Amino acid sequence: MTWVDAMQVFILDSAEQDLKELHAYILGRFSPGRWRATYGHIKEAIVMLASHPLAGSMLEELMDFGASQYRQIICDKNRIIYEMRDQTIYIHIIVDTRKDLQSHLSTRLLRPGSLSR
Repeated sequence: MTWVDAMQVFILDSAEQDLKELHAYILGRFSPGRWRATYGHIKEAIVMLASHPLAGSMLEELMDFGASQYRQIICDKNRIIYEMRDQTIYIHIIVDTRKDLQSHLSTRLLRPGSLSR
């Protein structure tokens, strides 16, 4: 058995904003308890990535571009899209699995201040 050291994980500002939007959505339609459960599952999935970075699947949407450093894991009804570089994982996107990725990226470009970063 080979032991793999845990990788560092960084949640980028874009993914933090995704979490804020998910938080508002869940609280607006469900309950604080539902948000706590969802958030807990997302945190567990991200912690798991640190020691099992290859657990996620490659992104079908990016395979034609040869972007093999990007992967995703599914957590409840959410996709966590991340990039592996050296010994670091960067969380780029946290989005509902039912939402089209291209639509999400287009919406993200229109967020206030998104082009000034």
